[in-house]
Amino acid sequence: MRIVQNSVLTVVSLAIIAEALSGRAALISTSDFSSSDIIYRDVCIVGGGASGTYGAIRLHDMGKSIVIVERNPVLGGQTETYTDPVSNNKTEMGVVAWYDIVIVNNFFNRLNVTLATTDVARAGSAALTTLPVDFRTGKVVTNVFSGNVTEGLVNYATQLAKYPYLEDGFDLPYPVPADLLLPFGDFIKKYKISGAVQTLNIFGNGMGNFLEQTTLYVFKLVSMATIQALEQGTFQATADHKNDQVYINAQAELGDNVLLSSRVVDVDRSDSPVKVVVKTPSGLKLIIAKKLLLSIPPKLDNLVGFDLDPNEVSAFSQITSAGYYTAVINNTGIDGHIEVRNFGADSPYNVPVLPGPYFVQASAITGLFTVKYCTPHPVGDASAKASIIANVQRLRSAGTLNTTTPEFVAFHSHAPFSMTVSVEAIQDGFYKNLSALQGYKETYWTGAAFHTQDSSKLWQFTEKLLPTITDRL
Repeated sequence: MRIVQNSVLTVVSLAIIAEALSGRAALISTSDFSSSDIIYRDVCIVGGGASGTYGAIRLHDMGKSIVIVERNPVLGGQTETYTDPVSNNKTEMGVVAWYDIVIVNNFFNRLNVTLATTDVARAGSAALTTLPVDFRTGKVVTNVFSGNVTEGLVNYATQLAKYPYLEDGFDLPYPVPADLLLPFGDFIKKYKISGAVQTLNIFGNGMGNFLEQTTLYVFKLVSMATIQALEQGTFQATADHKNDQVYINAQAELGDNVLLSSRVVDVDRSDSPVKVVVKTPSGLKLIIAKKLLLSIPPKLDNLVGFDLDPNEVSAFSQITSAGYYTAVINNTGIDGHIEVRNFGADSPYNVPVLPGPYFVQASAITGLFTVKYCTPHPVGDASAKASIIANVQRLRSAGTLNTTTPEFVAFHSHAPFSMTVSVEAIQDGFYKNLSALQGYKETYWTGAAFHTQDSSKLWQFTEKLLPTITDRL
Protein backbone atom coordinates (compact mmCIF):
# COMPACT_ATOMS: atom_id res chain seq x y z
CA MET A 1 0.00 0.00 0.00
CA ARG A 2 2.89 2.34 0.80
CA ILE A 3 4.24 1.98 -2.75
CA VAL A 4 0.91 3.01 -4.22
CA GLN A 5 0.66 6.00 -1.90
CA ASN A 6 4.18 7.17 -2.73
CA SER A 7 3.51 6.81 -6.46
CA VAL A 8 0.33 8.86 -6.18
CA LEU A 9 2.11 11.50 -4.13
CA THR A 10 4.90 11.68 -6.69
CA VAL A 11 2.45 12.23 -9.54
CA VAL A 12 0.58 14.86 -7.54
CA SER A 13 3.82 16.62 -6.58
CA LEU A 14 5.02 16.70 -10.17
CA ALA A 15 1.68 18.08 -11.29
CA ILE A 16 1.93 20.86 -8.70
CA ILE A 17 5.47 21.70 -9.81
CA ALA A 18 4.38 21.72 -13.45
CA GLU A 19 1.53 24.11 -12.66
CA ALA A 20 3.86 26.39 -10.69
CA LEU A 21 6.37 26.47 -13.53
CA SER A 22 3.78 27.41 -16.10
CA GLY A 23 2.40 30.16 -13.86
CA ARG A 24 -0.69 30.38 -16.07
CA ALA A 25 -4.09 31.38 -14.81
CA ALA A 26 -5.69 31.06 -18.27
CA LEU A 27 -4.79 30.09 -21.82
CA ILE A 28 -3.05 32.67 -23.96
CA SER A 29 -5.47 34.73 -26.03
CA THR A 30 -4.63 36.55 -29.24
CA SER A 31 -7.13 39.23 -28.24
CA ASP A 32 -4.66 40.43 -25.62
CA PHE A 33 -2.21 41.49 -28.33
CA SER A 34 -2.34 44.01 -31.14
CA SER A 35 -1.83 42.59 -34.63
CA SER A 36 1.58 44.29 -34.86
CA ASP A 37 2.75 42.33 -31.82
CA ILE A 38 1.76 38.90 -33.15
CA ILE A 39 4.37 36.89 -35.09
CA TYR A 40 3.28 33.90 -37.18
CA ARG A 41 5.95 31.33 -38.04
CA ASP A 42 6.35 27.70 -39.02
CA VAL A 43 8.90 27.12 -36.25
CA CYS A 44 9.73 29.08 -33.11
CA ILE A 45 13.28 28.35 -31.93
CA VAL A 46 14.08 29.08 -28.31
CA GLY A 47 17.83 29.49 -27.80
CA GLY A 48 20.28 30.96 -30.26
CA GLY A 49 23.39 29.01 -29.39
CA ALA A 50 25.08 26.44 -31.63
CA SER A 51 22.06 24.15 -32.03
CA GLY A 52 19.41 26.85 -32.31
CA THR A 53 21.32 28.95 -34.83
CA TYR A 54 22.19 25.94 -36.96
CA GLY A 55 18.56 24.79 -36.91
CA ALA A 56 17.38 28.28 -37.86
CA ILE A 57 19.68 28.60 -40.87
CA ARG A 58 18.84 25.12 -42.13
CA LEU A 59 15.09 25.59 -41.73
CA HIS A 60 15.36 29.00 -43.39
CA ASP A 61 17.19 27.41 -46.32
CA MET A 62 14.46 24.75 -46.53
CA GLY A 63 11.89 27.49 -47.08
CA LYS A 64 10.37 27.41 -43.61
CA SER A 65 9.58 30.58 -41.69
CA ILE A 66 11.33 30.80 -38.33
CA VAL A 67 11.94 33.08 -35.39
CA ILE A 68 14.68 32.72 -32.75
CA VAL A 69 14.19 33.84 -29.16
CA GLU A 70 17.57 34.47 -27.54
CA ARG A 71 18.13 35.92 -24.07
CA ASN A 72 21.59 37.30 -24.88
CA PRO A 73 22.29 40.35 -27.06
CA VAL A 74 24.01 38.17 -29.69
CA LEU A 75 23.73 34.69 -31.15
CA GLY A 76 26.39 32.07 -30.52
CA GLY A 77 25.87 30.79 -27.00
CA GLN A 78 29.18 29.46 -25.77
CA THR A 79 31.11 30.69 -28.79
CA GLU A 80 32.44 34.11 -27.89
CA THR A 81 35.48 35.97 -29.20
CA TYR A 82 37.00 38.89 -27.34
CA THR A 83 38.49 41.53 -29.65
CA ASP A 84 40.88 44.07 -28.18
CA PRO A 85 39.67 47.56 -29.19
CA VAL A 86 43.24 48.89 -29.43
CA SER A 87 45.23 46.19 -31.22
CA ASN A 88 42.26 44.38 -32.83
CA ASN A 89 43.89 41.13 -31.70
CA LYS A 90 41.52 38.40 -30.59
CA THR A 91 41.19 35.60 -28.08
CA GLU A 92 38.53 32.93 -27.75
CA MET A 93 36.46 32.77 -24.56
CA GLY A 94 34.44 29.71 -25.50
CA VAL A 95 34.48 27.21 -28.34
CA VAL A 96 38.02 27.05 -29.74
CA ALA A 97 37.64 24.47 -32.53
CA TRP A 98 35.43 22.21 -34.61
CA TYR A 99 36.03 18.96 -36.49
CA ASP A 100 37.04 18.86 -40.14
CA ILE A 101 33.85 17.12 -41.22
CA VAL A 102 31.26 17.72 -43.92
CA ILE A 103 28.56 19.28 -41.77
CA VAL A 104 31.00 21.78 -40.24
CA ASN A 105 32.50 22.76 -43.59
CA ASN A 106 29.06 23.12 -45.16
CA PHE A 107 27.80 25.37 -42.39
CA PHE A 108 30.82 27.66 -42.51
CA ASN A 109 30.77 27.78 -46.30
CA ARG A 110 27.08 28.63 -46.20
CA LEU A 111 27.84 31.64 -43.99
CA ASN A 112 31.00 32.68 -45.88
CA VAL A 113 33.44 32.02 -43.05
CA THR A 114 36.83 30.47 -43.82
CA LEU A 115 38.29 27.74 -41.61
CA ALA A 116 41.91 26.76 -41.00
CA THR A 117 43.70 24.12 -38.97
CA THR A 118 44.38 25.19 -35.39
CA ASP A 119 46.37 24.09 -32.35
CA VAL A 120 43.39 23.38 -30.12
CA ALA A 121 45.43 23.17 -26.91
CA ARG A 122 46.58 26.77 -27.32
CA ALA A 123 43.51 28.06 -29.13
CA GLY A 124 45.77 29.51 -31.78
CA SER A 125 48.10 31.28 -29.33
CA ALA A 126 51.86 31.32 -29.62
CA ALA A 127 53.92 28.72 -27.74
CA LEU A 128 53.75 29.25 -24.00
CA THR A 129 55.71 27.99 -21.01
CA THR A 130 53.52 25.95 -18.68
CA LEU A 131 53.87 26.53 -14.94
CA PRO A 132 52.24 23.65 -13.04
CA VAL A 133 50.51 24.95 -9.91
CA ASP A 134 47.98 23.66 -7.41
CA PHE A 135 45.61 26.62 -7.22
CA ARG A 136 44.39 25.47 -3.79
CA THR A 137 47.76 26.51 -2.36
CA GLY A 138 49.29 28.58 -5.14
CA LYS A 139 52.41 26.43 -4.96
CA VAL A 140 54.31 24.86 -7.85
CA VAL A 141 53.64 21.15 -8.35
CA THR A 142 56.83 19.19 -8.87
CA ASN A 143 56.99 15.77 -10.48
CA VAL A 144 53.74 16.09 -12.38
CA PHE A 145 52.37 12.68 -13.33
CA SER A 146 53.37 11.51 -16.77
CA GLY A 147 52.80 8.25 -18.55
CA ASN A 148 52.67 6.70 -21.97
CA VAL A 149 50.23 9.05 -23.67
CA THR A 150 50.07 7.04 -26.89
CA GLU A 151 49.32 3.80 -25.05
CA GLY A 152 46.68 5.51 -22.97
CA LEU A 153 44.94 7.04 -25.99
CA VAL A 154 45.04 3.72 -27.88
CA ASN A 155 43.50 1.90 -24.91
CA TYR A 156 40.87 4.62 -24.53
CA ALA A 157 39.99 4.56 -28.24
CA THR A 158 39.83 0.75 -28.22
CA GLN A 159 37.19 0.80 -25.50
CA LEU A 160 35.33 3.75 -27.01
CA ALA A 161 35.06 1.91 -30.34
CA LYS A 162 32.81 -0.66 -28.66
CA TYR A 163 30.04 1.93 -28.44
CA PRO A 164 29.67 3.58 -31.88
CA TYR A 165 26.09 4.63 -31.08
CA LEU A 166 27.47 7.22 -28.63
CA GLU A 167 28.65 9.33 -31.58
CA ASP A 168 25.04 10.13 -32.55
CA GLY A 169 23.15 10.61 -29.30
CA PHE A 170 21.88 8.57 -26.36
CA ASP A 171 20.36 5.60 -28.19
CA LEU A 172 21.57 3.23 -25.49
CA PRO A 173 21.03 -0.53 -25.33
CA TYR A 174 19.33 -1.95 -22.25
CA PRO A 175 20.69 -3.13 -19.96
CA VAL A 176 23.26 -0.37 -20.32
CA PRO A 177 26.81 -1.82 -20.54
CA ALA A 178 28.33 -1.84 -17.06
CA ASP A 179 31.59 -0.20 -18.16
CA LEU A 180 29.71 2.91 -19.28
CA LEU A 181 28.39 3.33 -15.76
CA LEU A 182 31.72 3.19 -13.97
CA PRO A 183 33.24 6.31 -12.42
CA PHE A 184 35.86 7.33 -14.95
CA GLY A 185 38.65 6.97 -12.37
CA ASP A 186 37.77 3.26 -12.05
CA PHE A 187 37.54 2.89 -15.82
CA ILE A 188 41.05 4.38 -16.18
CA LYS A 189 42.49 1.74 -13.86
CA LYS A 190 40.57 -1.13 -15.46
CA TYR A 191 41.78 -0.40 -18.98
CA LYS A 192 45.21 1.16 -18.33
CA ILE A 193 44.40 4.61 -19.63
CA SER A 194 46.42 6.55 -17.04
CA GLY A 195 49.03 7.78 -19.52
CA ALA A 196 46.38 9.79 -21.37
CA VAL A 197 44.50 11.21 -18.38
CA GLN A 198 45.97 14.70 -18.61
CA THR A 199 45.18 14.89 -22.33
CA LEU A 200 41.67 13.54 -21.88
CA ASN A 201 41.03 15.97 -19.05
CA ILE A 202 41.89 18.93 -21.28
CA PHE A 203 39.21 17.87 -23.74
CA GLY A 204 36.89 17.09 -20.85
CA ASN A 205 37.14 20.57 -19.34
CA GLY A 206 33.85 21.75 -17.89
CA MET A 207 32.64 18.33 -16.73
CA GLY A 208 33.25 18.98 -13.05
CA ASN A 209 35.15 16.33 -11.09
CA PHE A 210 36.65 14.42 -14.01
CA LEU A 211 37.60 11.20 -12.24
CA GLU A 212 34.20 10.96 -10.55
CA GLN A 213 32.28 11.55 -13.77
CA THR A 214 30.33 8.61 -15.21
CA THR A 215 32.31 7.07 -18.08
CA LEU A 216 29.32 7.42 -20.42
CA TYR A 217 29.59 11.20 -20.27
CA VAL A 218 33.35 11.25 -20.74
CA PHE A 219 32.92 9.09 -23.85
CA LYS A 220 30.26 11.49 -25.11
CA LEU A 221 32.39 14.62 -24.73
CA VAL A 222 35.81 13.15 -25.51
CA SER A 223 34.42 11.25 -28.47
CA MET A 224 35.98 9.20 -31.24
CA ALA A 225 35.76 12.31 -33.42
CA THR A 226 37.84 14.15 -30.81
CA ILE A 227 40.47 11.42 -30.67
CA GLN A 228 40.72 11.24 -34.46
CA ALA A 229 41.05 15.02 -34.81
CA LEU A 230 43.73 15.02 -32.10
CA GLU A 231 45.70 12.21 -33.75
CA GLN A 232 45.39 13.71 -37.24
CA GLY A 233 45.88 17.33 -36.22
CA THR A 234 42.72 18.41 -38.06
CA PHE A 235 40.90 20.64 -35.57
CA GLN A 236 39.46 23.68 -37.32
CA ALA A 237 39.00 27.31 -36.26
CA THR A 238 38.23 30.45 -38.21
CA ALA A 239 41.12 31.68 -40.33
CA ASP A 240 40.78 35.21 -38.97
CA HIS A 241 40.85 33.97 -35.33
CA LYS A 242 37.28 35.10 -34.71
CA ASN A 243 35.19 32.02 -34.05
CA ASP A 244 31.98 33.92 -33.36
CA GLN A 245 31.98 35.32 -36.92
CA VAL A 246 29.81 32.42 -38.08
CA TYR A 247 27.09 33.52 -35.65
CA ILE A 248 27.49 37.19 -36.54
CA ASN A 249 26.89 36.25 -40.18
CA ALA A 250 23.95 34.04 -39.24
CA GLN A 251 22.38 36.89 -37.30
CA ALA A 252 22.77 39.22 -40.28
CA GLU A 253 21.24 36.59 -42.56
CA LEU A 254 18.21 36.03 -40.34
CA GLY A 255 17.65 39.72 -39.60
CA ASP A 256 14.33 40.51 -37.94
CA ASN A 257 13.69 36.81 -37.41
CA VAL A 258 15.97 37.00 -34.38
CA LEU A 259 14.61 38.41 -31.11
CA LEU A 260 17.68 39.25 -29.03
CA SER A 261 17.78 40.13 -25.32
CA SER A 262 14.42 38.40 -25.11
CA ARG A 263 12.96 35.67 -22.93
CA VAL A 264 9.95 33.41 -22.91
CA VAL A 265 7.41 34.31 -20.23
CA ASP A 266 4.51 32.04 -21.15
CA VAL A 267 3.84 29.05 -23.40
CA ASP A 268 0.58 27.39 -24.40
CA ARG A 269 0.93 24.02 -26.14
CA SER A 270 -2.59 22.84 -25.34
CA ASP A 271 -3.47 22.95 -29.02
CA SER A 272 -1.83 23.47 -32.39
CA PRO A 273 -0.47 25.95 -33.30
CA VAL A 274 1.50 26.65 -30.12
CA LYS A 275 1.58 30.10 -28.57
CA VAL A 276 4.65 31.68 -27.00
CA VAL A 277 4.67 35.00 -25.18
CA VAL A 278 8.06 36.67 -25.29
CA LYS A 279 9.35 39.70 -23.40
CA THR A 280 11.49 41.71 -25.81
CA PRO A 281 13.21 45.11 -25.48
CA SER A 282 10.23 46.59 -27.36
CA GLY A 283 7.56 44.93 -25.23
CA LEU A 284 5.61 41.68 -25.16
CA LYS A 285 5.21 39.73 -28.40
CA LEU A 286 3.04 36.73 -29.15
CA ILE A 287 4.54 34.07 -31.39
CA ILE A 288 2.12 31.64 -33.00
CA ALA A 289 4.04 28.71 -34.47
CA LYS A 290 3.23 25.31 -35.86
CA LYS A 291 6.17 23.77 -34.01
CA LEU A 292 8.70 24.56 -31.30
CA LEU A 293 12.41 23.76 -31.39
CA LEU A 294 13.98 24.19 -27.97
CA SER A 295 17.77 24.30 -27.73
CA ILE A 296 18.04 25.73 -24.23
CA PRO A 297 19.26 23.62 -21.28
CA PRO A 298 16.16 21.73 -20.07
CA LYS A 299 16.58 22.44 -16.38
CA LEU A 300 13.50 23.46 -14.44
CA ASP A 301 14.83 26.85 -13.40
CA ASN A 302 15.41 27.55 -17.08
CA LEU A 303 11.86 26.60 -18.09
CA VAL A 304 9.75 28.91 -15.94
CA GLY A 305 6.71 29.95 -17.99
CA PHE A 306 6.62 26.75 -20.05
CA ASP A 307 3.50 24.62 -19.73
CA LEU A 308 5.38 21.49 -18.70
CA ASP A 309 3.42 18.42 -17.75
CA PRO A 310 4.42 15.89 -15.06
CA ASN A 311 6.30 13.67 -17.55
CA GLU A 312 8.48 16.58 -18.66
CA VAL A 313 9.00 17.79 -15.11
CA SER A 314 9.94 14.26 -14.03
CA ALA A 315 12.61 14.05 -16.73
CA PHE A 316 14.08 17.52 -16.43
CA SER A 317 14.15 17.53 -12.62
CA GLN A 318 16.72 14.72 -12.71
CA ILE A 319 19.30 16.71 -14.66
CA THR A 320 22.31 18.12 -12.83
CA SER A 321 25.21 20.09 -14.22
CA ALA A 322 28.58 21.67 -13.59
CA GLY A 323 29.44 25.35 -13.63
CA TYR A 324 31.85 26.56 -16.32
CA TYR A 325 33.04 30.16 -16.60
CA THR A 326 35.46 31.96 -18.88
CA ALA A 327 37.13 35.32 -18.47
CA VAL A 328 39.65 37.68 -19.94
CA ILE A 329 41.64 39.47 -17.23
CA ASN A 330 44.44 42.03 -17.06
CA ASN A 331 46.69 43.44 -14.35
CA THR A 332 47.80 39.93 -13.35
CA GLY A 333 51.52 40.55 -12.88
CA ILE A 334 52.17 37.32 -14.80
CA ASP A 335 54.71 37.19 -17.63
CA GLY A 336 53.12 37.27 -21.06
CA HIS A 337 54.68 33.98 -22.17
CA ILE A 338 53.30 31.83 -19.37
CA GLU A 339 50.25 29.72 -18.79
CA VAL A 340 49.64 28.77 -15.18
CA ARG A 341 47.93 25.37 -15.34
CA ASN A 342 46.14 23.68 -12.48
CA PHE A 343 47.41 20.33 -11.17
CA GLY A 344 46.27 18.71 -7.93
CA ALA A 345 49.41 18.13 -5.88
CA ASP A 346 47.90 15.11 -4.11
CA SER A 347 45.17 14.02 -6.53
CA PRO A 348 45.36 10.92 -8.74
CA TYR A 349 47.36 11.69 -11.89
CA ASN A 350 47.54 15.30 -10.61
CA VAL A 351 44.10 15.99 -12.10
CA PRO A 352 43.04 19.50 -11.00
CA VAL A 353 40.88 19.69 -7.90
CA LEU A 354 37.72 21.75 -8.35
CA PRO A 355 36.35 24.32 -7.88
CA GLY A 356 39.20 26.18 -9.47
CA PRO A 357 40.70 27.42 -12.73
CA TYR A 358 41.92 24.97 -15.32
CA PHE A 359 44.42 27.60 -16.34
CA VAL A 360 45.33 31.26 -16.45
CA GLN A 361 46.82 31.56 -19.93
CA ALA A 362 48.55 34.41 -21.74
CA SER A 363 46.54 35.36 -24.82
CA ALA A 364 47.54 36.82 -28.17
CA ILE A 365 46.66 40.24 -26.73
CA THR A 366 49.50 41.84 -24.81
CA GLY A 367 48.77 41.98 -21.09
CA LEU A 368 45.56 39.94 -21.27
CA PHE A 369 45.05 36.41 -19.96
CA THR A 370 42.24 33.95 -20.53
CA VAL A 371 40.82 31.94 -17.65
CA LYS A 372 38.73 28.78 -17.73
CA TYR A 373 37.15 28.14 -14.33
CA CYS A 374 34.99 25.17 -13.28
CA THR A 375 32.83 24.24 -10.31
CA PRO A 376 31.17 20.86 -9.68
CA HIS A 377 27.82 22.71 -9.52
CA PRO A 378 26.82 26.12 -10.91
CA VAL A 379 27.54 29.19 -8.78
CA GLY A 380 26.70 32.85 -9.23
CA ASP A 381 28.84 35.02 -11.47
CA ALA A 382 30.01 37.11 -8.51
CA SER A 383 31.18 33.99 -6.69
CA ALA A 384 33.06 32.73 -9.74
CA LYS A 385 34.76 36.10 -10.26
CA ALA A 386 35.77 36.37 -6.61
CA SER A 387 37.28 32.89 -6.72
CA ILE A 388 39.25 33.65 -9.89
CA ILE A 389 40.73 36.75 -8.24
CA ALA A 390 41.56 34.80 -5.08
CA ASN A 391 43.27 32.05 -7.08
CA VAL A 392 45.49 34.54 -8.92
CA GLN A 393 46.37 36.36 -5.70
CA ARG A 394 47.22 33.05 -4.01
CA LEU A 395 50.14 32.67 -6.43
CA ARG A 396 51.69 35.74 -4.79
CA SER A 397 51.08 34.69 -1.19
CA ALA A 398 52.64 31.30 -1.98
CA GLY A 399 55.74 33.01 -3.41
CA THR A 400 55.20 31.44 -6.83
CA LEU A 401 54.62 34.57 -8.93
CA ASN A 402 54.53 38.27 -8.18
CA THR A 403 50.86 38.57 -9.07
CA THR A 404 48.64 41.57 -8.45
CA THR A 405 44.87 41.96 -8.18
CA PRO A 406 43.48 41.18 -11.64
CA GLU A 407 40.65 43.07 -13.30
CA PHE A 408 37.98 41.59 -15.55
CA VAL A 409 37.98 42.75 -19.16
CA ALA A 410 35.31 40.22 -20.11
CA PHE A 411 33.43 37.42 -18.35
CA HIS A 412 31.01 34.77 -19.59
CA SER A 413 29.06 32.06 -17.80
CA HIS A 414 28.65 28.76 -19.63
CA ALA A 415 26.55 27.33 -16.82
CA PRO A 416 24.74 25.01 -16.81
CA PHE A 417 27.42 22.88 -18.47
CA SER A 418 27.79 19.11 -18.90
CA MET A 419 24.26 18.04 -18.07
CA THR A 420 24.06 14.57 -16.54
CA VAL A 421 21.81 12.27 -14.57
CA SER A 422 22.55 9.59 -12.00
CA VAL A 423 23.69 6.09 -12.86
CA GLU A 424 20.40 4.78 -11.50
CA ALA A 425 18.45 7.07 -13.83
CA ILE A 426 20.52 5.92 -16.82
CA GLN A 427 19.82 2.28 -15.92
CA ASP A 428 16.12 3.01 -15.48
CA GLY A 429 15.77 4.29 -19.05
CA PHE A 430 16.11 8.05 -18.58
CA TYR A 431 17.40 8.63 -22.11
CA LYS A 432 14.71 6.45 -23.64
CA ASN A 433 12.13 8.60 -21.86
CA LEU A 434 13.93 11.79 -22.85
CA SER A 435 13.94 10.78 -26.50
CA ALA A 436 10.22 10.05 -26.29
CA LEU A 437 9.61 13.76 -25.68
CA GLN A 438 10.61 14.57 -29.27
CA GLY A 439 7.50 15.84 -31.04
CA TYR A 440 5.36 15.77 -27.90
CA LYS A 441 3.01 18.77 -27.95
CA GLU A 442 4.62 19.89 -31.24
CA THR A 443 7.88 20.40 -29.34
CA TYR A 444 11.33 19.22 -30.41
CA TRP A 445 14.52 19.34 -28.42
CA THR A 446 18.18 19.71 -29.27
CA GLY A 447 21.25 20.84 -27.34
CA ALA A 448 23.83 19.34 -25.04
CA ALA A 449 21.42 17.49 -22.73
CA PHE A 450 20.29 15.43 -25.72
CA HIS A 451 23.82 14.69 -26.96
CA THR A 452 26.94 16.40 -25.62
CA GLN A 453 28.65 19.75 -25.15
CA ASP A 454 30.15 19.81 -28.65
CA SER A 455 29.00 22.16 -31.44
CA SER A 456 30.04 19.85 -34.29
CA LYS A 457 28.13 16.94 -32.75
CA LEU A 458 25.11 19.10 -31.99
CA TRP A 459 24.89 20.25 -35.59
CA GLN A 460 24.82 16.61 -36.66
CA PHE A 461 22.13 15.82 -34.08
CA THR A 462 20.02 18.79 -35.14
CA GLU A 463 20.36 17.92 -38.83
CA LYS A 464 18.96 14.44 -38.17
CA LEU A 465 16.06 15.99 -36.27
CA LEU A 466 15.03 18.36 -39.07
CA PRO A 467 13.02 15.89 -41.22
CA THR A 468 10.68 15.17 -38.32
CA ILE A 469 10.31 18.89 -37.61
CA THR A 470 9.52 19.77 -41.21
CA ASP A 471 7.12 16.86 -41.67
CA ARG A 472 3.64 18.25 -42.36
CA LEU A 473 4.79 21.87 -42.23
